[in-house]
Amino acid sequence: MRNIHLLILFLLSILTSIHYVVVTSLHVKYLPGFEGPLPFALETGYVSVGESEDVELFYYFVKSERNPEKDPLMIWLTGGPGCSSICGLLFANGPLAFKGDEYNGTLPPLELTSFSWTKVANILYLESPVGSGYSYAKTPRAAETSDTKQIHQIDQFLRRWLVDHPEFISNPFYVGGDSYSGHIVPGVVQQISLGNEKGLTPFINIQGYVLGNPITNLNLESSYKVPFAHRMGLISDELFESLEKSCGGIHINVDPSNAKCLNDLQAYDNCISEIYAEQILLPNCPVDYVLGDIPQTFRNIKTGTRRELKEFSGNDIPSLPPPSCFTYRYFLSAIWANDENVRRALGAKMELGKWNRCNIQNIPYTFDIDNAVPYHVNNSRKGFRFLIYSGDHDMMAPYSSTEEWIRDLNYSIVDDWRPWMMSSYQVAGYTRTYANKMTFATIKGGGHTAEYNPDQCSLMFKKWIDGKPL
Repeated sequence: MRNIHLLILFLLSILTSIHYVVVTSLHVKYLPGFEGPLPFALETGYVSVGESEDVELFYYFVKSERNPEKDPLMIWLTGGPGCSSICGLLFANGPLAFKGDEYNGTLPPLELTSFSWTKVANILYLESPVGSGYSYAKTPRAAETSDTKQIHQIDQFLRRWLVDHPEFISNPFYVGGDSYSGHIVPGVVQQISLGNEKGLTPFINIQGYVLGNPITNLNLESSYKVPFAHRMGLISDELFESLEKSCGGIHINVDPSNAKCLNDLQAYDNCISEIYAEQILLPNCPVDYVLGDIPQTFRNIKTGTRRELKEFSGNDIPSLPPPSCFTYRYFLSAIWANDENVRRALGAKMELGKWNRCNIQNIPYTFDIDNAVPYHVNNSRKGFRFLIYSGDHDMMAPYSSTEEWIRDLNYSIVDDWRPWMMSSYQVAGYTRTYANKMTFATIKGGGHTAEYNPDQCSLMFKKWIDGKPL
């Protein structure tokens, strides 16, 4: 059996256009903070990518708990750009989570989740772009990245990882992500497809993709924030009508001479400034990151005010928000991921500096994709299936803006708007299916990522990945 495995690797090395593969991996049996051996298969490692192999992308790989030999393989990309894939592994859809106990100076404890998507799929949680999580660059030039650059590096990562893991080459493959990865995931799918057509090896058995509350077109999402605030009762009918009249329905890049519109936008800002934009029903607690130079293609419109703890050190108890805050666990993740024993157990490079859950402000990043819709169009033409879901209480990427660009694709509806259920008595959200193999679903009461309603999102994913209607 071992000889057959070596022969497969040898043949792949001849066929592939990749001259050599640099993959270092570690099978993790125990994790600091979790009591006892891990009851699932976890692998971590680095894959060298880039023109001169000068970028080291870190990954976590969790095998499916159902049937890893046949279940789909999915790569999960966290947004930001620059947020660690721990956001997926320990918050959104992975097998572990922080207990949320009040921090007492020791390592934050972990516990098993009931909602992990790895119950039905093999998932690669990738730290991309370079500078995210434990990923790093060997030179200052290699640290410079962009939307399109990370798309190419993710494709390169996947083909190299599959050469090192040939047992997963035939598994159905999907790309998944949320938030800003809405700019990246469709491009990765297109890049994989183009590479397959060019004969790059190994062939990736790409079937489709999954996106949650995707940032798709910043101008579009921004223009829908005022209507969303009105729908949710955050601003009055009178203010909304005045905004529509004085601003002409345009709430971004407003003419500085339009005093009435600017005054109305200030009134709007006063109404929503204390709203936690990622889930408008939750308290507006401090967050653990500082927004970097996100492209300001729009002025005037605001989403809410983030309470940023800029000086949080990772062990600074007084600066932690109250444990009742949803964001409390984010601060626990910094304490955990910066612990030397954790880094050693994960096989992360020990010389790396401070780990930040979202390293947005420290990555030299170029935003060179303004609108991801053309990628969706191209992928639809190739026949890929895809699931787009939106938490309906997210103000960062309002569900109504997602509905708008989906509507503009102009595909016929094959299963019209209807509720989908958690049980016989509980509506989980609403869904609609299109002729281009696209399913759109809302998560009732949901926020910007799956972690706000993990049980609903888990059920949705399981049904969709198994080819069943919601």
